[in-house]
Amino acid sequence: MPNTRRIAVCGVLSALAFGLSYLEMLLPSPGIVGAKLGLANLAILVALYLFSWREAAAVSGVRILLSWLIFGSFTSLIYSLAGGLVSLIIMSLLKKIDIFSPVGVSIAGGVGHNFGQMLAALAILGTGVFGYLPLLIVTGAISGAIIGVVATILIKALRKVGKT
Repeated sequence: MPNTRRIAVCGVLSALAFGLSYLEMLLPSPGIVGAKLGLANLAILVALYLFSWREAAAVSGVRILLSWLIFGSFTSLIYSLAGGLVSLIIMSLLKKIDIFSPVGVSIAGGVGHNFGQMLAALAILGTGVFGYLPLLIVTGAISGAIIGVVATILIKALRKVGKT
């Protein structure tokens, strides 16, 4: 794909990730502190599969920074960076070894995001936060599966459009 088109698509994916983050803020909480659907990961996963980890990192970074500047606090920035970084590393590695579908990669990314946030909580709050991790693993896996299914459909459609 030409560089100009790649940049434009990454810009659209960054805007989509930010918009999905905002939408998720408006949705009611599922009743589990820290648990979210992870809608923005949809755009990041699409960037990872259409391009590479670099573009996915750029989309993730833009989303995190914009969300922090407009809606967040310094603490929310730390949690987002930790979760986003762990998630991106795991998803990039799993995609590279090519034994998982986007759904499997997304599930691992959702769980990894929660684990990264737990590491940030440990650094900020001290001990005792990992007792909450089993519940977040389940919610990360479920939301990762949902996002992965939608991402698979989008990736196939965008690849098809890209060939025309």
